[in-house]
Amino acid sequence: MLKKILKSFCSIIDKIVMWTGKGASYLMPILAFIVVYEVAARYLFNAPTVWAYDSSLFLFGYIAALGGAYAQQKRAHINVDILYLTVSPKVKNIFNVISFSLGIFFLIITFYVSIGKFNEAIEFDYRRQSEWAPPMWHFWVMLCIASSLFIAQLVRDMITEIYHLITGEELFEKEPEDGC
Repeated sequence: MLKKILKSFCSIIDKIVMWTGKGASYLMPILAFIVVYEVAARYLFNAPTVWAYDSSLFLFGYIAALGGAYAQQKRAHINVDILYLTVSPKVKNIFNVISFSLGIFFLIITFYVSIGKFNEAIEFDYRRQSEWAPPMWHFWVMLCIASSLFIAQLVRDMITEIYHLITGEELFEKEPEDGC
């Protein structure tokens, strides 16, 4: 019964993180188009835009932040292998729980700072210091969402690690690695 509840909870997080990460990846062609457009406008037509730099900066931030939880889900973040590869699976579980806990701590701080910055951005109408001067509030909302998703993914990962530590069983069957 508990295993079924945990699997269901983890699967919901997996789906939300996957769809958000894949959704953020669709921003990449838009970012590339904006950069190409700006380069062409600036160097071919000698008519640079006032909006392209800020737009590309925001889009890059969105892609990186919203893709963070998805990268964690796919285990694409950098790992310090010097110790990790030499220890038993149980010690790896302990290492993971400790590192996930530290990540959650950092992301909770990020979340609360982002809420404060969002409130300031609304109250004082913060804008980028550029000629276009777009508002900044949306960026802080995105950071709140991104840190929440990352926390959820790390909680999901901690559940699987702790489950394995306690029961000696995997919560989910391991997917075969594709060798890339």
